[in-house]
Amino acid sequence: MWDYTEKVQDHFINPRNVGEIENPDGVGEVGSLACGDALKLMFKLDKDKRIEDVKFQTFGCASAIASSSALTEMIKGMTLEEAEKVNNKDIADFLGGLPDQKMHCSVMGKEALEAAIENYRTGSNKVHKLEGKIVCKCFGLTDHEIESVVRENDLTTVEEVTNYCKAGGGCGGCFGEIEEIILQVQGDKAKVKSQPVAKRPSKLTNIQKMQLIQEVVDEQVRPALKADGGDIDLVDIIGDEVIVAFRGMCANCKLAELTLRDVVQAKLREFVSENITVTEQK
Repeated sequence: MWDYTEKVQDHFINPRNVGEIENPDGVGEVGSLACGDALKLMFKLDKDKRIEDVKFQTFGCASAIASSSALTEMIKGMTLEEAEKVNNKDIADFLGGLPDQKMHCSVMGKEALEAAIENYRTGSNKVHKLEGKIVCKCFGLTDHEIESVVRENDLTTVEEVTNYCKAGGGCGGCFGEIEEIILQVQGDKAKVKSQPVAKRPSKLTNIQKMQLIQEVVDEQVRPALKADGGDIDLVDIIGDEVIVAFRGMCANCKLAELTLRDVVQAKLREFVSENITVTEQK
């Protein structure tokens, strides 16, 4: 269970400024349903070019809702120049802190605000697109985005990067590239280590196979799901079929099929056998 402050709980249970603005001056959309979090933020300026009204719509966890709600309260009455100076740390501080594994929610709020301001200044109605090369394919994060998070939050480990923007929280195939970005930004301050190359055993007994599957689920899959308030149980193993049950926020989630294929099955094929198929208990 996450240790949320009273202020986080309040903004989650009673979110402020939820909804849409008719004919907004600026709109910013970041994230996607496929990544598990999505946020749309819009604002209206008054005659003095201050933020008169701001609203949001979000799909995400309690921290995502609370962070979005807090951000809208913080920037009301600000000029765009003042609002631009609000960063993800300010959002987390406003809420009395967020769990390390949920800091990415405050980063998403900051990015949505940046996108909305850019939308206003360019006059474009297009959804904000991030520049750069996709590094984390599981969550659609670019090298520019990861570099920005590392620099602004003084991050020095891959684990911290995952906490702040989710990069590396899926299959883990981008660890090496994340490490390179940390090294480029932080130099000697970086605390990185080479990730072991995944090697599937050439031959396993049935007992060894079951033990290895349980290990992979516990060490490679469960931490990623718990980072978003979910969990997973290993129900049964029948030959190369692995049957699992999602728990917590993952139970009945619209993205369960994607998680099953791109996280659980991908990890078991990487570390155990390429023939493994994963199904959810019905």
